[in-house]
Amino acid sequence: MRFRHTFRVRASVGKVAAFHTAAANMKAISPPVIPMRLHRVPRQLAEGDEVSFTMWLGPIPVRWVAEFQEVSAFGFVDRQREGPFRSWQHRHSFLKVAPEITEVVDSVQAQLRPHLLWGPIGLAMWLGLPLLFAYRGWKTRRLLEGVE
Repeated sequence: MRFRHTFRVRASVGKVAAFHTAAANMKAISPPVIPMRLHRVPRQLAEGDEVSFTMWLGPIPVRWVAEFQEVSAFGFVDRQREGPFRSWQHRHSFLKVAPEITEVVDSVQAQLRPHLLWGPIGLAMWLGLPLLFAYRGWKTRRLLEGVE
């Protein structure tokens, strides 16, 4: 399965990259209807770092461990090491459109886990990606553009 979401933000590529590699911002751009608890989070993401968190889908806790690779000034990849999917790879790309305008491209490739519980949960999560990434784009713009 493949998913792609793109949005633009009035901020430099450097500012966008710094925002996204500050791991604590993952919680800041997650919708409030998906409670999240960060367990093991480096201050600034670097090559090979892992982030561990739990998010709740209703009453169901979903534990996730992501490893970060290909970290650069223009993006990074997070891969699920533990979680509800058989496989998950999320590429974050930051493209300069103008001096203070950056296009953020999120590309996700995933496979559902053939499991009685995790298969349907993964499918529900996958079907919610358009809303999740629309919220993340909106919230990122608000935080980086200083609109509150």
